[in-house]
Amino acid sequence: MKMISKISKLVLALSVVGSSAFAQSLADAKKAIDAEQYQKAKSMLKNLTVTQANKDENYFYYGWVYILQDYPDSAKAIFQKGIAVNPKSALNYAGLGAVAFVDKDRNTATTNFNQAVALAGKDSKPYLYVGRSYLLNDVDGKVPAADANAAIAILNKGKAVNPKDAEILLALGDAYRTQLKNTDALGSYQAALDIDPKLAHAKVATGVIWKYANNFEASENEYKAALAIDPNYGPAYREWAETDVRWAFNDPRMASAKIKEATDQYKKYLSLTDLSLDSRLRYADFLLLSGDYKTLQTEAAALSKDAANNLKVYRYLAYAAYENKDYAAGLQAMNTWITKADPKRIIPRDYLYLGRLQIASKQDSLGIASLRKAATLDTTQADVYSEIGKTLFGQKKYLEAAQAYGTYTQKSRNAKLLDHFYEGLSYYYGFQDQYFSKDKSVKADTSLLAKADSAFSYVAQKSPTTADSYLFRARVNDYREKDRNNIVGYAKPYYEKFIEVSLAKGAPSDKVKKDLAEAYVYLGTYAEFKEKDTAKATDYFTKARDMDPTNKQVVSFFAKKGGAGARGK
Repeated sequence: MKMISKISKLVLALSVVGSSAFAQSLADAKKAIDAEQYQKAKSMLKNLTVTQANKDENYFYYGWVYILQDYPDSAKAIFQKGIAVNPKSALNYAGLGAVAFVDKDRNTATTNFNQAVALAGKDSKPYLYVGRSYLLNDVDGKVPAADANAAIAILNKGKAVNPKDAEILLALGDAYRTQLKNTDALGSYQAALDIDPKLAHAKVATGVIWKYANNFEASENEYKAALAIDPNYGPAYREWAETDVRWAFNDPRMASAKIKEATDQYKKYLSLTDLSLDSRLRYADFLLLSGDYKTLQTEAAALSKDAANNLKVYRYLAYAAYENKDYAAGLQAMNTWITKADPKRIIPRDYLYLGRLQIASKQDSLGIASLRKAATLDTTQADVYSEIGKTLFGQKKYLEAAQAYGTYTQKSRNAKLLDHFYEGLSYYYGFQDQYFSKDKSVKADTSLLAKADSAFSYVAQKSPTTADSYLFRARVNDYREKDRNNIVGYAKPYYEKFIEVSLAKGAPSDKVKKDLAEAYVYLGTYAEFKEKDTAKATDYFTKARDMDPTNKQVVSFFAKKGGAGARGK
């Protein structure tokens, strides 16, 4: 009996040691995940799935790394193994939900999320990872409101299950941050720190909030606080680098110093990761953010040698090649990415760059179609319509260009006066195409003149010294005249204003002289036929001749052959 008792004690001691080693190993793997040391984490977790093959959570965290690295198929296979080990594994059902969610299969995602919650019991971690899954649909820091709301709802349920789960509070802060609810986010991060003051992640997340508020000094202080907790916490250097880039863009005086500092910070981040393909892809993200397209193209070209492991490399190569005006290489790379990558991985910006590359490669029709697709997939991308309008205008498809410019000026905050001006030009030239059409069935749509006039009027109101806005308002209104010999004078105030503004700028250029001659001819014609003032008409035509002696109407007037003649536009 004593021998059996000793053996029992030995078995018990070994099981405690084994359990402790397992817990520590899993803790180390989770710490590596948080530090974005994904290769290290995968190596540890792969080992755990062998040495502790009956522990379903090993499989979950192993699969979760693949989710973070954007390899959902690999993640799915691992989660399924976790469920095979434990059919009631709530975490692995959360993982399967995450896979379906990133694959845009919302019904399957919801089914698996519900199953995870049903099996969770008093464990808050399944709630945590269901919540984090809802935040995976992140494009440039933006998460759809419905997904963020779903994340907040499930995380609050997890918080009710375990109010002391600091990770739940961290995830809640992240969800609030995507909705720009910064007060709620900061409160959640602080609550997490109250539970665990050693949470470097919470300090970094707080710094990110200050970054987007353009409080860069406060942001840096948070990153320093995170590094004081853990000097080797790589994400602090990564966010610091991205903050420096934003700082540089917001303060041109600091641009050079901050871009250099950002590069140094990112190198520190890389040194603290495993320098895997995925780490280098994050570096490519940074280069894209900072606008260092030359380095990005070089880095992407190097990465493309190993692109079989991640086709995303071609996206970076295409973006960089376009910005570096290497259009042939860019178009080839983008076509490779779009044709070979999983269609679910294609984002609206890919079609934006495809369109730009096609247009730059003289494939205008294809390019316009690609730009339209980008705008359709992401309705917030109103700026795309400016590029569509510019291309269509160059093709002399004026009415289509007008519609594109109109959409842009109505929906984008970035629209400039020049865009409004080109909207007016497009409507004006579109009307002219109809007016002078040789096809007798085509009737000129006078509503186009009203739209053109509205656009030019807007420019004139916002910039009273823009002479061309008055010139084209005059031309638009001149088309309202039904009889040159019974002139009403719709264009008169605009030609007069054009002359006033143009002459106030000093000696006119040769082009402006021709436009001034046109204005004086109109005023001379008005004086001759409407006011019946020959002397005044002669004065205006004389001024027109001084500006452009070759003007046909000027020549005609002084040859005593009549003053109206052709429109001279």
